[in-house]
Amino acid sequence: MVEETDQVKVYGARVHNLKNIDVNIPRNSLTVITGLSGSGKSSLAFDTIFAEGQRRYIETFSTYARNFLGNMERPDVDKITGLSPVISIEQKTTNKNPRSTVGTTTEVYDYLRLLYARAGEAYSYLSGEKMVKYTEEKILEMILHDYKGKKIYLLAPLVKARKGHYKELFEQIRKKGYLSVRVDGDIREIMHGMKLDRYKNHDIEVVIDKLIVSEKDYKRLKDSVAVAMLQGEGLVMILDAQTQSVRHYSKKLMCPVTGLSYRDPAPHNFSFNSPQGACPKCKGLGAINMIDTDKIIPNRDLSIYEGGIVPLGKHRNALIFWQITAILNRHDAKLKTPIKDLPEDCIEEILYGSEERIKIDRSLMGLSSDYFMEFEGVIKYILMLQEKDSSATAQKWAEQFSVTTVCPECKGARLNQEALHFRIHDKNIDELSSMDISELYEWLMNVDQYLSEKQNKIAFEILKEIRTRLKFLLDVGLEYLSLKRSSATLSGGESQRIRLATQIGSQLVNVLYILDEPSIGLHQRDNIRLINSLKTLRDSGNSVIVVEHDRDMMMAADYIVDMGPKAGRYGGEVVFAGTPQEMIKTETLTSQYLNGKKKIEIPAKRRKGNGMVLTLKGARGNNLKGVTVDFPLGKLICVTGVSGSGKSSLINNTLQPILSQKFYHSLQDPLPYESIEGIEHIDKIVNVDQSPLGKTPRSNPATYTGVFSDIRSLFVGLPEAKIRGYKAGRFSFNVSGGRCEACSGNGYKTIEMNFLPDVYVPCEVCHGKRYNRETLEVRFKGKSIADVLDMTINRAVEFFENVPQILNKIKVLQEVGLGYIRLGQPSTTLSGGESQRVKLATELAKRDTGKTLYILDEPTTGLHFEDIRVLMGVLNKLVDKGNTVIVIEHNLDVIKMADYIIDMGPEGGKGGGELLCCGTPEEVAQSAKGYTPKYLKMELER
Repeated sequence: MVEETDQVKVYGARVHNLKNIDVNIPRNSLTVITGLSGSGKSSLAFDTIFAEGQRRYIETFSTYARNFLGNMERPDVDKITGLSPVISIEQKTTNKNPRSTVGTTTEVYDYLRLLYARAGEAYSYLSGEKMVKYTEEKILEMILHDYKGKKIYLLAPLVKARKGHYKELFEQIRKKGYLSVRVDGDIREIMHGMKLDRYKNHDIEVVIDKLIVSEKDYKRLKDSVAVAMLQGEGLVMILDAQTQSVRHYSKKLMCPVTGLSYRDPAPHNFSFNSPQGACPKCKGLGAINMIDTDKIIPNRDLSIYEGGIVPLGKHRNALIFWQITAILNRHDAKLKTPIKDLPEDCIEEILYGSEERIKIDRSLMGLSSDYFMEFEGVIKYILMLQEKDSSATAQKWAEQFSVTTVCPECKGARLNQEALHFRIHDKNIDELSSMDISELYEWLMNVDQYLSEKQNKIAFEILKEIRTRLKFLLDVGLEYLSLKRSSATLSGGESQRIRLATQIGSQLVNVLYILDEPSIGLHQRDNIRLINSLKTLRDSGNSVIVVEHDRDMMMAADYIVDMGPKAGRYGGEVVFAGTPQEMIKTETLTSQYLNGKKKIEIPAKRRKGNGMVLTLKGARGNNLKGVTVDFPLGKLICVTGVSGSGKSSLINNTLQPILSQKFYHSLQDPLPYESIEGIEHIDKIVNVDQSPLGKTPRSNPATYTGVFSDIRSLFVGLPEAKIRGYKAGRFSFNVSGGRCEACSGNGYKTIEMNFLPDVYVPCEVCHGKRYNRETLEVRFKGKSIADVLDMTINRAVEFFENVPQILNKIKVLQEVGLGYIRLGQPSTTLSGGESQRVKLATELAKRDTGKTLYILDEPTTGLHFEDIRVLMGVLNKLVDKGNTVIVIEHNLDVIKMADYIIDMGPEGGKGGGELLCCGTPEEVAQSAKGYTPKYLKMELER
């Protein structure tokens, strides 16, 4: 019997908290899996369906190939049928490589490189003239025409502006039978042993022939030109014997004025990741690290003795201070002279080194005679410590004195001069890469009319491909990005939508796509475009599963699977599966929010704040256009605007670094701004972002919040531990003693998958417990330390109800809606939103002063309506204590609860960066500027 293939059927899924569930998902449809955070959505979509699809794919490899990959464990599921090849598009796939850009990720830049290599026009970077390229026949024709009846020298260039004595070169030329060369503009006979000044730059051409140009000597001229081309590698020079003027002719691209020649263009000549195309100064990164003298000498009122040169510290009896004393003596200055009073050349010598050896007083070194030595300078020493073979500590110390700045040679373009002087309709490849995608798309749609017939013929197919791919990027709401934008600076939602656009562009069919909240970071205005893109993917013959909380996405879906009823061990069941229209009629938690039976209430009144204001003036980093904005303190402030409007530039890249430098001496420099006022009204800044809690699975909520130390102290105090003489280290899985040594306390073994993500399999000795048998014998209320780490927060709150020190910290995790996660859950398995809430809970557990400023970037990531309600309760508690909370957010449920809104826009990218309006939600809803007021007004009236 042939099984039905119009559905993906999952039988008996038990991964994580899934309770032996059966699910049918229609193929060739857009399906949304929704539910509370921790209800089992990702366990079903990624850890069951995607994991099984990936395992089956690897099983198609040969036995030899599978040896390198190891065995992928089958997910805990009875059977899955109707499964197509699976592609997962998650939030955690952002490429942090500085060489990765939007253009390289989407492959659009690869097509642009091909376009410039095949249809670009070259211009000289010396004269600005258009480069020319001739055939040998054309060169002969031009010489006959331009020099008819004139006496000429035919020259083949060998050396162009290079140092050397060239004795061997002259000898080789002489042996080939040539008698003369032109050296630095003068014709000279080649003498035996002839050589030049090796320290000067020289131009050398060999004289191939000397003749009067006429038609009857055509064969001689032709042969001489051919020889000259061979010796000069495609370049020949004609010297007019009478006027001494020189003209260049080349089979390669050549500047007719200066003789500068370019290689024949190939795609790799326009790649900043290739030595042939990259800027030689910054190696294609567009930025270089430079030592900042202001960081070395921040206060010139101090003397060197008092520590005015920060890397040296205060005066002590050491060689470096003896050397500096010797330099100062030469300039009639002392160690105690304020730096501002030292001669500038003296400071230069201390920073950059001395050209001549310095004399150190013999009495200082305990020698019988004076000692002479070289002094390389403070900056040379710092640069030396930045090298790769220095220790990590030394490198980190040296980094505090450096600043990343735009490469002075390529001005951030990443490419060498040659690549930047190829143009299409007066634009080089960097100028196109710097445009917003919407601007670039418009330029490319109109460029045909400015191209020659030949260029149009060559470029037709390439342009078609680029336009198609850019259209997909526009369709997913990324028109404000540029191809040049570094992948490392993209949010999870942006990188996910880029991958989505790339997949649409690949035009695969019969694929099952699984996406994790693609609407993150997207304004309501752009939601419909994203939904249409997913429908395009579906209509191409694919199945699309989206893990999502967005109301619009749910209502646009063909099918919804609602997980619940609650989170953690109280979740893991399918509470509803069907169409959105059927779901609205049910009573699940999600449907109650969709049909209006439940909603997040708008506050009865807005807070007045404490009357103090933090004012940021003249912010102009990235696309900000000299923005001046007030942040009223003691309020819940929401920063809104379409994607790319400048929200993150204003808050995360300007305000937060300013305050972090002020309070914590942070090394991150803020984007340019004029001034800031009102810092004295706050005493602390807490940035709660979505970066992982730690880089390895050893990091977990218990270690991050600090509650693990309290738990270990509790176990150390138990009678059994005292009898055995156990100390706190015994209960740590990071140090030897109590941990399982087979897996070094990891609880798992890592199998490297080469070109796939690493796979973790449980340790066969401790079975994932992390500790050895003796440690696990110490128990509190019948539970070992491993059992405690395996508890969910909800279970731990009950278990430690009589241990206040532990209870207070884990209770806050429960309050922010994380009751379902385990205390020892590896941080690598937490979503961005979960990591953010762990950090928030850690801060909440600390004592606040009522003058703290909290900054959160899209805290609703991964949150269900109910979770948002819980989170807003926590944030409101913080504000009620007098603190200020700034939230960057698109979610209307959060925006409508704010006391104060700052709306940026009106568009993204170059069309944004302006402050449109600010005030209470009711005031902003009445504004006619931007897109937020329209949607906010609808939400307030709902």
